[in-house]
Amino acid sequence: MGFVLKDTRAAVETYLAALNAHDADAVVACVAEDFVNEHTSSTGQSRRGRAEYRAALTGFLENFGDLHYAPESFLVDGESAAVPYVMTFRMRSTSGRPVRVRGVFVFTVAGGLITRRTDYWDSGEVQRQLA
Repeated sequence: MGFVLKDTRAAVETYLAALNAHDADAVVACVAEDFVNEHTSSTGQSRRGRAEYRAALTGFLENFGDLHYAPESFLVDGESAAVPYVMTFRMRSTSGRPVRVRGVFVFTVAGGLITRRTDYWDSGEVQRQLA
């Protein structure tokens, strides 16, 4: 069991490091072919499949300047992990002002790859800070 816990956390840490490095290819290398990226916020856009996710990543990383996810903790249970985070960025398509929002990722990992990422965050808070 400890091996799975270590693999799950390592997969999530590698994924977050790739996002923080703004390296779309490294991010996609962390996800499975049938990866599901679900957003629960009203302005988030969910994606299915590695190819669809990769196609959206470049624009996302370009628009979210200085993007950084700071994990608050890692709660790992087998192949699942919940990661509360603080996300900071400057949205280039709007004012470029700094934004800080808290959220939670819930990941599912299999075979060392992330198969699902559900993102819980408040898009209203983002809009408030950009207004």
